[in-house]
Amino acid sequence: GGSQESHISLSRPSLKDFRDNAEQQHIAAQQKAALQHAHTHSTGFFITQDSSFGNLILPVIPRLEPETS
Repeated sequence: GGSQESHISLSRPSLKDFRDNAEQQHIAAQQKAALQHAHTHSTGFFITQDSSFGNLILPVIPRLEPETS
């Protein structure tokens, strides 16, 4: 039976988890804003990606679909 798993979800998240989650939400909002700005003011292609250098978005070369003849 899966009765054990239901008990785990009852534990309350710690303050650290809450802060981490809030930070993730903040970063996600920043990424969305940066992406919108980039798409509005640039002809390039961008993706959101976690970067060890703190970049919210990265420019990418679009993948071209292989031509079917």
